[in-house]
Amino acid sequence: MAGTVTVPRGDGPWPGVVLLSGGGPFDRDATSGPNKPLKDIAWGLASRGVAVLRHDKVTFTHAAEVAAADDFTMTREYVPHAVTAVRLLQEEPRVDSARVFVAGHSMGGKVAPRVAEAEPSVAGVVILAGDAKPMHRAAVRVVGHLAALAPGPHSEAALAEITRQASVVETSLSTGTPRADLPFGLPASYWLDLSSYDPVATAAGLDKPLLILQGGRDYQVTVADDLSLWREGLAGRPDVTVRIHEADDHLFFPGTGPSTPAGYAAPQHVDAAVIADVAAWLDGRPQREPHEPAETPRANQTT
Repeated sequence: MAGTVTVPRGDGPWPGVVLLSGGGPFDRDATSGPNKPLKDIAWGLASRGVAVLRHDKVTFTHAAEVAAADDFTMTREYVPHAVTAVRLLQEEPRVDSARVFVAGHSMGGKVAPRVAEAEPSVAGVVILAGDAKPMHRAAVRVVGHLAALAPGPHSEAALAEITRQASVVETSLSTGTPRADLPFGLPASYWLDLSSYDPVATAAGLDKPLLILQGGRDYQVTVADDLSLWREGLAGRPDVTVRIHEADDHLFFPGTGPSTPAGYAAPQHVDAAVIADVAAWLDGRPQREPHEPAETPRANQTT
């Protein structure tokens, strides 16, 4: 898979971070319509003295092979590629190899603690709107929310189907469960892997600092359903920082009123306050003046 390294101008050594995008076949920028939230974050962090590596996902680069694999899992989707990316970034001459972090958005935030568990050299973890609730239950909640926004036969049918599929995951999942009976067409292996993974407990077992950020307007990963679980499981940890950006949606785009899927279709940029928070936390010092970043493609180095 291909990726891009974005570094500040100057000699460094800079702290570094590997970005992980959410679930689905995303490119390195997490391109969503006219928006590129991971590119926003990469350029924003590099402008504030942090080197960044972001890469295309295996589900983007090798979509056909992934779709045909009956043994595909969330771990295979993220962990080996993220570990390789961390090690590549540590080799960059202007990066402080002892200060390379992992930052994941949405499902990337969910799996980030597993990446840090697999690669002990990771200096810490940033979780951006990371879901903590089991994904099949969250899917029912989200589809129900969307059905309430646009009621009708189609919405009712979609909610009934996702509810049926989630019930299969909850009550009768096995290695032989057909994809058609499972949410999003993912194989049984994927759901079995998810069922064996507790992101909050994994994060609690890490001897590493964590930064958790959440958008107040996010309907996909919410303060009540997901952030509450992170807070409960990590309570009392002085090395855990939690921040809510009340005006932001799931992609950390600021706005007003209820967030809807249509809100992602307008050209926007990630909230600068979120990027400043992450940069200051990664650097471990008060925010510095912006630096002009430079980007270097890293083709076929993340495997």
